[in-house]
Amino acid sequence: HKAYSDFLQQYKDALKSARSTFYSDLIDTSSNNPKSLFSTVNKLLAPPDTVSNSFTTDKCNLFLSFFHNKIISIHSSLVTSPTSLDPPSPPPNPLNFPPLAHFSPVSPLDLPKFITGTKNSTSCLDPIPTALLKNCLPVISPLISNIINTSLSTGCVPSPLKLASVSPILKKLGLDPTSPHNFRPISNLPFISKTLERVVAAQLKTHLTSNNLYETFQSGFRSHHSTETALLKVTNDLLLSSDSGQVTILILLDLSAAFDTINHSILLSRLQSSINITGTALTWFTSYLTNRQQFIKVNNCTSATAPLSHGVPQGSVLG
Repeated sequence: HKAYSDFLQQYKDALKSARSTFYSDLIDTSSNNPKSLFSTVNKLLAPPDTVSNSFTTDKCNLFLSFFHNKIISIHSSLVTSPTSLDPPSPPPNPLNFPPLAHFSPVSPLDLPKFITGTKNSTSCLDPIPTALLKNCLPVISPLISNIINTSLSTGCVPSPLKLASVSPILKKLGLDPTSPHNFRPISNLPFISKTLERVVAAQLKTHLTSNNLYETFQSGFRSHHSTETALLKVTNDLLLSSDSGQVTILILLDLSAAFDTINHSILLSRLQSSINITGTALTWFTSYLTNRQQFIKVNNCTSATAPLSHGVPQGSVLG
């Protein structure tokens, strides 16, 4: 028994040492990649998921109703604004850079660059696992590219690609898991839908970059920018102000459900008047935003389906 205990302790020590070395090396190699680093730390610190086990079909319907009514309530408290999706009127003054009037088709040979580096996460709406789809990509890439190119050329996003399975994620550890107020809805979209969005996002970013259309101090959702560049800018301004003997006032705005309450008409109008998106490209964005549907799914429990009349889906590529 003593020999067994000694070997068991040696095994535990070796396992602890190996685990420590593994995660130390993983953190060290991620030191220049904040996204990977935070993901690793979260995995180490996150407790086991016990929240999802409490979900039933009735609870899924309750959460769906809460998320839907929350957006309606916020919109009702805002200043009245146009809600119809009529095509926006042309800008009063012509813009001095070329429009993005249509999207370029993607060839089957170019498709892997939009797919290969993506995660293997699979939505419940996908007919086959993402990993299997990637392995079969040389065979089915012509079919996928045909679906994408048909959508881009016609300016129409198929209805099945606008259906989202929503996973409620607890905003912060320790919050009451029985209250919908403490959850954030994250949309899980079909893999083909996300691939289509990546193709559009790449061409939209090229248009924004080549015509210098990004907001000067935008750090979010922008290549080579992050919370670090935002923090550096603010810190630099504070230090310069302090050195000049000036007083600084910092105003922080936390907008409730910012993604989910975006007005579609205003967004489409801005895309046309400020970014010069016209023609089939504008028609595509209109189709992308309209007639979206979502439902709550946790484990094997599924809610009814509800429409999305406002906002862009969190968890989507283009949103």
